[in-house]
Amino acid sequence: MKVALGARYSTDNHRDASIEDQLQLCCLRAEKQGWTVVDSNTHRAICGASLLRPGLQELISDAMQGKFLIVLAEAMDR
Repeated sequence: MKVALGARYSTDNHRDASIEDQLQLCCLRAEKQGWTVVDSNTHRAICGASLLRPGLQELISDAMQGKFLIVLAEAMDR
């Protein structure tokens, strides 16, 4: 099954490694499930309250085009 990874942190107080840690956890989960990671989408220091984030809009568009079936994130608020 094709999956896209999503990772985000919301403030400048976080570090880029937070994104990398989230992606690593997601990759491990995908591998364990036998899923194929086809894309990843990251948002650095961007509030998750808006659905108008450019990366999120691209992710939605790609999903609607059938590029993947699942968006996998480390937590629901990512």
